[in-house]
Amino acid sequence: MLPALTPTLRQLLPRLLPFLAWRRQLDAATLRTDLLAGFTVALVAVPQALAYAQLAGLPAYVGLYASLLPSIVGALWGSSAQLNTGPVALTSLLTASALSPLALPGSETWLMLAVQLALLAGILQVAFGALRLAHFADLLSHPVLHGFINACSLLICAAQLPTLLGVGAAGQRPFIEAIVDLALALPDIHLPSAALGGAAIVLLAAQRRYLPRWPGVLIVVAALSSVAWLTGFEADGGRVVGTLPEQVFAFALPRADWAQTTDLLPAAFVLALVSFIEAMSSCKLASARTGQRWNGNQELIGQGLAKLTAAACQAYPVSGSFGRSAFLLNAGARTGLASVVGALVVLAALLAVPGPIAHIPRPVLAAVILVTVAGLLSVHPLRDAWRSGRDDGLAGSVCFVATLAFAPRVEIGILAGLLLSLALLIYRSMKPRVALLGRHPDGTWRDAERFGLAPAHPQLSILRFDGPLHFVNAATFEDAVLATCRDHPQTRTLLLSCAGINAIDASGIDALRRINRQLEADGRLLACCGLKKQVIDVMERTGLWPHLVPHAGYRTEDDALQQLLPPLGGIGAAPPVRRGLEW
Repeated sequence: MLPALTPTLRQLLPRLLPFLAWRRQLDAATLRTDLLAGFTVALVAVPQALAYAQLAGLPAYVGLYASLLPSIVGALWGSSAQLNTGPVALTSLLTASALSPLALPGSETWLMLAVQLALLAGILQVAFGALRLAHFADLLSHPVLHGFINACSLLICAAQLPTLLGVGAAGQRPFIEAIVDLALALPDIHLPSAALGGAAIVLLAAQRRYLPRWPGVLIVVAALSSVAWLTGFEADGGRVVGTLPEQVFAFALPRADWAQTTDLLPAAFVLALVSFIEAMSSCKLASARTGQRWNGNQELIGQGLAKLTAAACQAYPVSGSFGRSAFLLNAGARTGLASVVGALVVLAALLAVPGPIAHIPRPVLAAVILVTVAGLLSVHPLRDAWRSGRDDGLAGSVCFVATLAFAPRVEIGILAGLLLSLALLIYRSMKPRVALLGRHPDGTWRDAERFGLAPAHPQLSILRFDGPLHFVNAATFEDAVLATCRDHPQTRTLLLSCAGINAIDASGIDALRRINRQLEADGRLLACCGLKKQVIDVMERTGLWPHLVPHAGYRTEDDALQQLLPPLGGIGAAPPVRRGLEW
């Protein structure tokens, strides 16, 4: 029995324990590179974890919890060597937006719901990965995703500006309302906070431009924290991270209020989808640069297990970080060991220097978030979407506006964009292009109306249908055929050019069967050319093929005319010879 199971186990092990493949990749040079890359990414992870937890409405130390074991699990069970898992800006905003209608930021209920959100999103991602549904992420079009990211970036900026300026904040709310409240609070600005926050923005922007390979976040945060300590920022009313708990790990079974599961489930679904797309972007970039392969379904499982681990660590949802993954990529990381090392360095920092971490000014962390999300803001994708087509532009713009208008329920925005883009897709597929064909001077068959071409023969019409023939457009196809017969009563033979039909369902079969019967009753002939094998297979299984086969096996329009024209009194001539530039 065991020998029979061995091949199965060999196939399952890479999926169950993907990190076992590291041993084939690790040598002295790779080990040295991964250790250095892990140390480098940890320098960025510590201040970012504190900042993003603040954005999620949670105590800063929760961000550090989310940077430890979840990061290790994401690396062990993921498929991309360069993807670093942990707190990220977009996931933090989605967490805060999902919880704001249900609890007060920073409260015990807020943390419990954040843990439950991580649990639900993790379960969804593991299930999607196990069912191999990674390609379903493609349902979220790029214009909708960019509209959502741009809107979320503005919401993040609006949420962090009060902290940067040292004024009171009322949590997540609609964008316009947040801006109005901020404008009314301007007379109460805490000048030391605004000075530290403004200095942090200038220094971080300068570092990104002139010293992009340096750990600028760590340097700026450390330097300005020292300035704050020397100038008595905290004594002057400035807000800091605060005392960290003595307990480094907070293992516990996730406490959940299952009565609120229905409230959290839509947000968990959106969070699982968006966080996977964010991780997928990093994986694609790293794969293009390094040539290393990655697996979308395995990455879904890895990201889901990381979220489940975050729930067990009393943290909040994590995701693949585009910025920190870029650090690993630029540092030359070759295996997930780099992320494991990074998490261990974060743990060492938490144990070794809890005092300095506790005194980091919150305005500086707000500046870190603002500079990070500024890189996400871009009008070019939405502008290009409008140029490529009104459907894309409309879906992206609706998602952008709805996300801002319905904040903090930002999932409404992305769901609105998703549903609109799918509805427009279905609407367009209901109206595929149908054209009567005529012989073009270059010898090809083209749209007769557009190019002013004569029909192939007074008693023969060629009708081309572009698109799959299914329940959405079967009625349109049938109407087009009947309209052709009605508008051309002299037509004795109707030739369907079917090269554009790459799929057919039961509704399409029924439409063809009715058309064939109608034409036979009128004494007309239905012929087909260019039918694909998968379409013929369906016709054979449904019993339609025997009724069409005498005149349905032609490869091209010209092949069909060779056989169909002589009975009509025409000459089945070969197509014109095309030479040189006449193509």
